[in-house]
Amino acid sequence: MQFTPLGDRAVTITLGHSIDEPTHRLVRAVSAVLEADPPEGVVDRVAAFASVTVHYDPARIPLANDPDASPYERLVATLTRRLSRVRVDTLPAPRTVEIPVCYGGDFGPDLGTVAAKHQITANEVVRLHSAADYLVYMVGFMPGFAYLGGLPDAIATPRRSSPRTAVPAGSVGIGGQQTGVYPLESPGGWNLIGRTPLKIFDLSRDPSTLLATGDRVKFYPISLDEFRHRQASP
Repeated sequence: MQFTPLGDRAVTITLGHSIDEPTHRLVRAVSAVLEADPPEGVVDRVAAFASVTVHYDPARIPLANDPDASPYERLVATLTRRLSRVRVDTLPAPRTVEIPVCYGGDFGPDLGTVAAKHQITANEVVRLHSAADYLVYMVGFMPGFAYLGGLPDAIATPRRSSPRTAVPAGSVGIGGQQTGVYPLESPGGWNLIGRTPLKIFDLSRDPSTLLATGDRVKFYPISLDEFRHRQASP
């Protein structure tokens, strides 16, 4: 583990230098320890692809046995001791979340572009995208936006050169080596290949986000009629 300051109220714990499952499991394990037993003065933690950032209140960091050390140094010492017992083999089994998608048409205006770039048919893009097993590496960008790893190389596609100013909620997109679902309407530059009727982010629900770090995700195709039926259902 590598500890580095992020301003005077946060410390970043770097756990690796690549996006891969072993690093991801270590990120989850560190997050789990900090959630179960947060050090005094810690106010938040943010997990990323290969790191966890711990936000703290300097005035609340205990003096411990070294009152001359800075709050950052005292917190790092506490984190080092607490995280020495991190074990990835104690992580709970991941959830699998199935997400229905109506591919193409008005919901997936970039499906043909993705197919043409890889010299395959639109149906083949749908088949490859829905057959893959995805892992939620992290949630960020906006509430509930999950970055999913596991996209087949055969349909990995760079982001659009010109982002859209408004991407509808529920849109399923491809951005480089990743895929994801826009939980809310927002600007975005990913290639849109379909849309789900599920609410990815809903403040009236507990938890409000459908996907969490560590979840497994499976997409499956549905028709336009089924999309409308599901969307109309309470």
